[in-house]
Amino acid sequence: MLEKLIASILIDDILGNFLVSVPPGHIACLYDRGRGVLKKVLKPGLHFKTPFWQKAKLFNTQIQEYPIKKGFQLKDDSTVGDKNIIALTLDDRPVSIEGTILFKLVAEDASFLWETIGDDFVKKIIRPMTRSRVRMVISNYTNMEVYSRQEEIELAIENELAPIFRSKSLHLEDVLLGNISPSSEEELKSGTRD
Repeated sequence: MLEKLIASILIDDILGNFLVSVPPGHIACLYDRGRGVLKKVLKPGLHFKTPFWQKAKLFNTQIQEYPIKKGFQLKDDSTVGDKNIIALTLDDRPVSIEGTILFKLVAEDASFLWETIGDDFVKKIIRPMTRSRVRMVISNYTNMEVYSRQEEIELAIENELAPIFRSKSLHLEDVLLGNISPSSEEELKSGTRD
């Protein structure tokens, strides 16, 4: 019995080092110890790799949701999402912005993303760029306009974020603003530190 268990573990370990299984909605990139990150992207299915010499990394290519909402907990840097964004309007009134950013990875460019940014692109690209661009766009509207021109503001944020995302091998699907509400001075002070 113990011999069968050991044999199955060894076979699974050895075969696992030869094969890369890519599920639907994902792609894989290979890191080769001699040549670095390979440009070839593995589509869904079963693929061979050089055992112990190449390492495979799976990436999700489905549309992903990046929620921005009050009370969101950033337990670790890889969490997808963020707390509400506190921004100043053109007439210096603080507002709290909540919403959703829909994005996906450009499959053909995943190896470039992995090589230049790493797999923590949410922390390095999406979170800081979204916070910066939302604040920048909101600063062009008065307090009353922020509440009455939501569709225009969504489009302005999308126009700011899309080229940045594109240059980093990400595709911005949509910007959806949810709740825009007045913010307190305390929230403004704590919101400008992140």
